[in-house]
Amino acid sequence: MELSVLNIKGEDTGKKVALSDNIFAIEPNDHVIYLDVKRYLAAQRQGTAKSKERSEVSGSTRKLGRQKGGGGARRGDINSPLLVGGGRVFGPKPRNYSIKLNKKVKNLARRSALSYKVQENALLIVEDFEMTTPQTKAYVEILNNLKISDKKSLLLLPGVNKNVYLSARNLKNAKVSTAANVNTYGVIDAGVLVVTESALQQLEAVLNK
Repeated sequence: MELSVLNIKGEDTGKKVALSDNIFAIEPNDHVIYLDVKRYLAAQRQGTAKSKERSEVSGSTRKLGRQKGGGGARRGDINSPLLVGGGRVFGPKPRNYSIKLNKKVKNLARRSALSYKVQENALLIVEDFEMTTPQTKAYVEILNNLKISDKKSLLLLPGVNKNVYLSARNLKNAKVSTAANVNTYGVIDAGVLVVTESALQQLEAVLNK
């Protein structure tokens, strides 16, 4: 499959690039996409929530009432979970939420997500470009030229470009990443995926391993 290459003015340059069928034209696997998105979101959780149990609450261990004859249930100490200020039963403890997936599964998930973008006509290839200074206004102009300013966009670059990243940082619906670090969640979350020519080559090299 071939796609036309655009410049940052939104004009067709007349060039075309061939997309790898092994990456952009496979039958998407929804379950694998679900697993990788679940893994990514789980990795964002800190897992530091903690509440005190009965033995950890600061309070006297003196028995509050006598064993029998009080007319009610047997009452323990003031740290009881039944009392205000007492410990919590089965409260949260620090834990690791990370989920392990095999490399082949993560690779298939990314290729499935990219194939969906091609099926939805939500993939744009642009010429390599540079920004000499960080300027949000200039990046917004690029989005307007590509007619995607009203959509969530993810721009993939061949490497870290601080000026482009800073230019897009304040835009709610614009994300920038490198081809080597692209993840399934980022691709699925984006309404439009914009890939530079060099990033496309790097992306294919990473996913064809």
